[in-house]
Amino acid sequence: MNIPVIVMLLQGIPEGTAITTLAFVISGIPLKLNKILLIGTALTVCAYVVRLFPIPFGLHTILLMFLLFIVLTILSKRDIGLSFMASLLSCLALIIFETACFSLLKPVFSIIPKTLSTYHADSV
Repeated sequence: MNIPVIVMLLQGIPEGTAITTLAFVISGIPLKLNKILLIGTALTVCAYVVRLFPIPFGLHTILLMFLLFIVLTILSKRDIGLSFMASLLSCLALIIFETACFSLLKPVFSIIPKTLSTYHADSV
């Protein structure tokens, strides 16, 4: 799925940064803005590149969860289980939040699922 670059910048980087921040908090890693922004941006770029390939939807989320797990394991130098749990819970929190927001906003903007599946970059 081809995602416009503007969407990557305005949605992807803040989303990646939020996931990284939550994972750092869960893992007990000290919050350092430059590390969080770097990792969040790297996760976003990886997601963007993975979405360019014809792979099943959602596979990019699994890959990002794994990448976040690797980064947390390296940075925390602690329990691998905690790093896995932090990456899993961070991605799960994002999925729950996006589902809740979409469910609340869908009736407001009269969005139907078919509209989302026929997204074109020309409409941005």
